[in-house]
Amino acid sequence: MSTDKPPFGSTLPPWPEDDFSAYGPVEVVPLPRMQKLAASFLTRNWLHIPHVTHHDDADITALDALRPSLATRFPDVKITPLAFIVKAVVAALQKHPRFNASLDASGTKLTMKKYFNVGIAVDTPNGLLVGVLRDCDRKSVAEVAAASAALAAKAREKGLTLAEMSGGSMTVSSLGGIGGTAFTPIINAPEVAILGVTKAEWKPTRGANDAVEWRLKLPLSLSYDHRVINGADAARFLRDFAAFLAEPEKALG
Repeated sequence: MSTDKPPFGSTLPPWPEDDFSAYGPVEVVPLPRMQKLAASFLTRNWLHIPHVTHHDDADITALDALRPSLATRFPDVKITPLAFIVKAVVAALQKHPRFNASLDASGTKLTMKKYFNVGIAVDTPNGLLVGVLRDCDRKSVAEVAAASAALAAKAREKGLTLAEMSGGSMTVSSLGGIGGTAFTPIINAPEVAILGVTKAEWKPTRGANDAVEWRLKLPLSLSYDHRVINGADAARFLRDFAAFLAEPEKALG
């Protein structure tokens, strides 16, 4: 008697088909090639990785206060919060090396990476692309800002090569320029975690002598592979990530 298991997903019900034109006017348009390719990877990652998403926020009041001076201090490059976020990811990866790893296809071997390459998700006319910024631990905030701007521009205008999208330690997906309060980013395999960022919001907090203080809070959504990382790991990772962002002057050296 055969003990072979059926291919993963083969026992699921078929995809529902319908004649939508029976209900009203429709238009059928093909998905762009890049979007179809990304969809296949996202489906694989969602089905094969046991995702858990941990939500928290970071106090970026000091970073917001620092931003007006950055144009004067660094006139040759526009430094956005993303550059500080990338450097904070590196700092957290250095303290929590299990996040800077990849699990093999068998789920039995974990490769611990000694480099710090951070992926950034870029919204392009042809779909989502993830470019990789290399050696972010050896780049200054200004250098990260310049590299990320160049990478995003190339992604939108020409597209990225496979080499430019490979070799990441961890990915950042930022929706802060658009909105939102939280989401569940899908892990970019073979990485084991991805950080989602949404729109910062001013919130009242309890200060000294019960005074109300307004602080700018950045929502964070950390999805992780539960085979490699547990909930306590995720909470500590975001705690240390937020602590780095809370003192942005240190990132500037």
